[in-house]
Amino acid sequence: MRWIEWAIVGALLFLPFATINRIETDALRRTLLAELRYDAALDAAVDDAASQLIGNASQQKEAQYGSDKRMALNKEDAVAAFYQTLDAGFGVTGDPVARGTLHRFIPALVIIGYDGFYVYSEQEWTGADGKTIMKPVWGAKQPYAYADTAGNSLSFTLDQEVLAYDAASGSWHEGLRQDIRQQTSIPLLQDAERFEQVRRSTIVRAMQDELAYRINQYNEVVSRSGFSYVFTLPLIPDEDWSNSIDDVGVLAFLQGVPIGAKQYNNYALGGSRVLKQESIIGARKGTMKVYFRSSCRYDYPREEVFASEQAAARKGYMPLPCTS
Repeated sequence: MRWIEWAIVGALLFLPFATINRIETDALRRTLLAELRYDAALDAAVDDAASQLIGNASQQKEAQYGSDKRMALNKEDAVAAFYQTLDAGFGVTGDPVARGTLHRFIPALVIIGYDGFYVYSEQEWTGADGKTIMKPVWGAKQPYAYADTAGNSLSFTLDQEVLAYDAASGSWHEGLRQDIRQQTSIPLLQDAERFEQVRRSTIVRAMQDELAYRINQYNEVVSRSGFSYVFTLPLIPDEDWSNSIDDVGVLAFLQGVPIGAKQYNNYALGGSRVLKQESIIGARKGTMKVYFRSSCRYDYPREEVFASEQAAARKGYMPLPCTS
């Protein structure tokens, strides 16, 4: 057999392998691109939800507290913004069936508040007509609660403010740790470093435990409707958990979305970036509605807090420049 015949035989043998390799490479590339697109859509949805969470809420009732992290939360607006942006990112805005399918891959949304958190997940119950109803609803507010072996109990917040029950004296104390520590015999309040460690671990564990329960409950609900994917609480790095409890914000999970030969699983945190921006204060200067940045030293009666000057202007507030 001449060398050219050997070359033809070799090419024929190599062709199937080359074709398979090209197909696998193309599939891998498409999967990677889809993952990047899904990541961007989920991140954008959480960022928009966090913006709406604090953007239009009236903060007047919170003005008595010193912490900037204690604020009214627009949970409903945040959820609506999340789904609207997510639907747009996945290109299913105009398709109610596709939207419903996409939403089924979201086992839970978490709103992280100043002194507690809320979980938004699908629940099942029997209506007055005896029919089974399934829809996403808000769970009760979950506090960041801690108790020691001596019977003392504390409700933590996202900063140093704490509500503490002193079992020895049977008394309640509320305020910053450094301000109330001398009023109680609670050991944890005397040690600033340990207080911070316990505060953070308590908040994270409270969210992890509640999420694990909610996701397990969600599995039971969706399995009865023929949904075969098993949702689990993802392994979130300690650093991300720590970042999630620095400010109020939103935590979302997206799991089980078919993507090539695998399934897409991810989570996103939003909130810190929004809160680190200067907020815009809507206030009353006599009969005039004015707005100014939170760093400005004005003591006019506050009515609303906005995420941007444009949002304040749309509500009829006029700009007031800082004078100092």
